[in-house]
Amino acid sequence: MTSLEKPVGLLVVNLGTPDAPDVPSVRRYLAQFLSDPRVVDLPRFVWLPVLYGIVLNTRPKKSAHAYDSIWNHDIGEGPLKTITRKQAEKLAAVDLDGKAPVIVDYALRYGSPSIPAQIEALMAKGCERIALLPLYPQYAASTNASVADDAFDALKRMRKQPALRIGAPYYDDPAYISALAASVTRDLAALDFEPEVIVASFHGLPQLQVDRGDPYRSHCETTWRLLREALGMSEEKLRLSFQSRFGPAKWIQPYTSDVVVELATSGVKRMAIFAPGFSADCLETIEELGVEIRDLFLEKGGEKFARLPCLNDSAESMTLIETLARREIAGWV
Repeated sequence: MTSLEKPVGLLVVNLGTPDAPDVPSVRRYLAQFLSDPRVVDLPRFVWLPVLYGIVLNTRPKKSAHAYDSIWNHDIGEGPLKTITRKQAEKLAAVDLDGKAPVIVDYALRYGSPSIPAQIEALMAKGCERIALLPLYPQYAASTNASVADDAFDALKRMRKQPALRIGAPYYDDPAYISALAASVTRDLAALDFEPEVIVASFHGLPQLQVDRGDPYRSHCETTWRLLREALGMSEEKLRLSFQSRFGPAKWIQPYTSDVVVELATSGVKRMAIFAPGFSADCLETIEELGVEIRDLFLEKGGEKFARLPCLNDSAESMTLIETLARREIAGWV
């Protein structure tokens, strides 16, 4: 067997989830997540005392309760892990082989299975070439770059390293826009009411990170524009917002909570919301949008509310992921 005939590893990557919906597990998860300088890029001597002295002593209990409300208790997994695993399993069932076989697996940036552990596992199966496919459509240093950091930190510790590729963001990819448009159209048609306004809620980012050159906001706005064009909707019909703020700093706006309050108080009675930047449903979509934002809209005078699911492991999603996977392993198989 030549080196070009050896198996190629393909690792689907998403953010992560605690190992269990209890306080110790959530504390470990938050410690790993919030100590990542890509996520919180404050000076370490400023941030770490706050993280370990305040945040990790107050936030895990509340977060554990929220995780418990969405947990897949029958299999002991958070929904993001379940969905990411299913995405990898469905992709593995697709014939991606060429002159070399393809071995598909998945990893989480925070929590388990970790990126370094899965790279080692693929190498143990004979993979000398590995492609990582981060399922983050819009580039942010706190997501895409953090995945690359973790992967290359793992390689630093290896005597024998694999060749490594990191998948590109796909915020304007026609396959992504097509998948979103088909999914939104189908899910809207299944509702028992017609929303007056639909909100596309992306995860937020500190404004300072954008000011320093992060292209994330621009990528989100491009996705929003292309999706409006694909759906034939105006800016007033399909609104843009950003959710999941943390801490007192200014984040990119408009905030999802503000947009929803504005809609309700201006007389909008029926709305739907979805999160196009999330490839899998998780705490931020199920609990934050589906519970907190729903309650806010109804409290302010709204009457009908629907949270549309993420792409998850739907047929549209798997067509997209297969397209991205073939692009990233092109020339290797």
